[in-house]
Amino acid sequence: MKVEEATDVSVGEMLDLDEGEQFLRTHNVSSSDLQELIQDEAAVKKLVRKVDLKILPLLAGTFMMQYIDKQALSYAAVFDLFTDTGISQYQYSWFASLFYFAYLVAEYPWSTLAQRTRMAKVVAGCVIAWGGILMVTAACENFSGLAACRFFLGFFEAPITPCFMMIVGMWYTRDEQPFRAGVFYSCNGVGSMLGGILTYAIGQIDSFPVWKAIFLLCGGITVLWGAVLLVFLPDNIIQAKNFSVQEKATLIGRAKLGRTGILSHQIKPYQIKEALLDPQIWLLTLFMLLNETINGGIANFGKLIIKGLVKDPLLTTALGIPQGAFQVVFILSGTFFASYFRNARTYVMMAYLLPTIVGVSILWKLDREQYRVGVLIGYYLCGAFVSALVVALQMPGANLGGYTKRMTGTAMVFAAYCVGNIIGPHAFLQEEAPIYQTGVMVVLICSVSQMVVAFCLRMLLIRRNKKRDEQAALDPSSNTAIAAEVSTDQTDFENPHFRYVL
Repeated sequence: MKVEEATDVSVGEMLDLDEGEQFLRTHNVSSSDLQELIQDEAAVKKLVRKVDLKILPLLAGTFMMQYIDKQALSYAAVFDLFTDTGISQYQYSWFASLFYFAYLVAEYPWSTLAQRTRMAKVVAGCVIAWGGILMVTAACENFSGLAACRFFLGFFEAPITPCFMMIVGMWYTRDEQPFRAGVFYSCNGVGSMLGGILTYAIGQIDSFPVWKAIFLLCGGITVLWGAVLLVFLPDNIIQAKNFSVQEKATLIGRAKLGRTGILSHQIKPYQIKEALLDPQIWLLTLFMLLNETINGGIANFGKLIIKGLVKDPLLTTALGIPQGAFQVVFILSGTFFASYFRNARTYVMMAYLLPTIVGVSILWKLDREQYRVGVLIGYYLCGAFVSALVVALQMPGANLGGYTKRMTGTAMVFAAYCVGNIIGPHAFLQEEAPIYQTGVMVVLICSVSQMVVAFCLRMLLIRRNKKRDEQAALDPSSNTAIAAEVSTDQTDFENPHFRYVL
């Protein structure tokens, strides 16, 4: 099949089409051509491997740097940060909240800018900016300076995860998305391990404040990585370099399989309204709020929990490294099940909360003097909830049609992500260290509540699919080939052919 440049496409015909459909029409790719492309299994597998090699390493590396940079403060807290800057543990709790206040404020504007302009350039610019902020943090001498840097770090990190979820939703089919998101999100665990090893190495320095060296080194590496993204990360399928017209058409055809739309730079107010009235999005938002309340506490106080078991700061850092390995296993296994077992996503969201419930119960009840190893294992098990998080983060991309609705739904879910991380650290009270009884109870309540929310979400989506199947059975003529459908940036409510993944 030969894909040609078109010379007779009417601009007026293009106005209501999403940009993927416009690309197909501009290059004279018919529905039969598209069907032929997406059914060529050997060529498709080769193309997916090409996307994996060109896109995933950039997303994974960014996520790894983001995690290390976000946790740089907790690494620094193990050393002389508190004494050199005169901050208290109560003030330290506010650093996490300030980060996510900024994240909350900036996330939707950044996401909107990324949709309207060039997504990859927005991402790369923010990575370079937060690397610079991290380096500036080394010059801070008090709470005010650290607080300002923490706020701006959150401001520039805000678009990364929402944009990456949109990127995965663009380049991969709905079945492929969870595991690909798991691959780059698991680099949080890789970052945890490498960050621990790096901090352990930096901790050997005795001629310069260790906490300052952590910020300077991490920030410098991040600035360099941002430059790499600026050059190599494509803004979207249509503008990607090193992909032929036929390969782009195939990717667009694969994206049509999910009926979620491919790309649109238009902001459509009615889709925003629809997102605000969709119970599915509110259930996902509640799930995210509960999940990140857990994360806000454990991520920021995990190192201090370990510090309650051992006194040596270097040993504290070393004992935190296995937690990253556990996180990698949890994320990759959970997203594998979600990708390769049909309609298993909500089951994964429920199942991977069970190890967290077990782990936090161990932290609460096991004697810390007699069973230190057991307490450590409990701490490592707590990280399983992150797998549920990654699967939930992919649900808006998979289950929301319409580019503006999908972006708005993603923004709502990430707003809850921020609020949860703001709330979480304040449940871990200084006077309750090292057990943090209140924090432990909050984690347990949130874990059980998430399981209930995930079950309710599954029931809602089953009901919607059943209703649409019944309507389709009454009108068999409506069942057309996906490749023949015209992508007009419809929402999932507008498209009767849309089916939700569970």
